[in-house]
Amino acid sequence: MLEKLAQTSDFIKEKLEGRKPSIGIILGSGLGVFADELNNKIEIPYDEIPNFHKPTVVGHKGRLVIGDIDGVELAVFQGRFHRYEGHPFEDVVLPVRVLSQIGVETVVLTNASGGINSQYKPGDLVYISDHINLTGDNPLIGPNPEELGVRFPDLSEAYDQGLSKHLIESAKELDFDLHPGVYAGVLGPSYETPAEIRMLKIIGADMVGMSTVPESIAANHAGLKVCGISCITNYAAGISQEKLSHDDVKHVANMAMEKFTKLLKLAVVKIGKK
Repeated sequence: MLEKLAQTSDFIKEKLEGRKPSIGIILGSGLGVFADELNNKIEIPYDEIPNFHKPTVVGHKGRLVIGDIDGVELAVFQGRFHRYEGHPFEDVVLPVRVLSQIGVETVVLTNASGGINSQYKPGDLVYISDHINLTGDNPLIGPNPEELGVRFPDLSEAYDQGLSKHLIESAKELDFDLHPGVYAGVLGPSYETPAEIRMLKIIGADMVGMSTVPESIAANHAGLKVCGISCITNYAAGISQEKLSHDDVKHVANMAMEKFTKLLKLAVVKIGKK
């Protein structure tokens, strides 16, 4: 794992041309358009990066984009790998660990999720206040190289409150409220049953998805500060009578893209210039 991490990090460092991103962003399903907003871009397709996989999920372009927003340097992963695609968690969290190796201090995780909380409707944006790991796995299982982080990392503030405050303030400037939500991370790729959604609601989940949790764990393990944004793209199973499809997820994410992009642009400037 350490050899793969060093190989991948060294390759990306060479491509940076001396630039030093301070914030890393991972863009979820249908949210990749944000990367097009960056200035002075360097684009690296995943299939050129050692040990990276080409995403197989529609809505994940598979590019690392280096650029800036108002002078704040960003490293943006336009798409992610998922465990349900057949990749081990070691590979799923490789982009987050690479961010740590190239000097990034803050990570913004984004995703498309199903709404469990009845107050949320498709198209809403929610900041992640906490998560519940229901994948049945953990990216830290196995030997723990001390250079990556401590054996038992603290997750009592897995999503940094200070960073979340910047998200909230940015939303208010855009004249909408950004509410908190607990994200339940499941393995997928099948959508949840209505009974599973009822269970998730009982244990305190506001939205559900198939990503983000392993990345958050690995980022915290590496000492990075993390915040997260979920785009509610559908009502979870049983909340409404509609059938679930990934095409609908992409469609709603695209509809929310303008609000999402404006929010993220304001927030990264606040975070990067604090």
